[in-house]
Amino acid sequence: MSFQAYLDNIEDKTGLTPRQFINLAKERGFEGPKLKAGPVLEWLKEDYGLGRGHGMALVHVFKNGAQISDKHVGSGGTHADDSDTLWLEGKNNRP
Repeated sequence: MSFQAYLDNIEDKTGLTPRQFINLAKERGFEGPKLKAGPVLEWLKEDYGLGRGHGMALVHVFKNGAQISDKHVGSGGTHADDSDTLWLEGKNNRP
């Protein structure tokens, strides 16, 4: 599953866009490069029923923003993304 597909799947499961999760995380102080995954994963599991894989996708976004490694961009593999920039505004708003 691509990184973007994880975020789209989270939106399907919760009804919340990645941007909405970013705002909720900021309210809890979950942001920045020194963020620890454990408390975030607990919150996401308890409040939204998200497992570790989906939670870690959001942890990455909370820590690093929309930019991801270009390692899989255009690779055609299972984890291939179309871009090294994630769309955070909701899958139905994607240009």
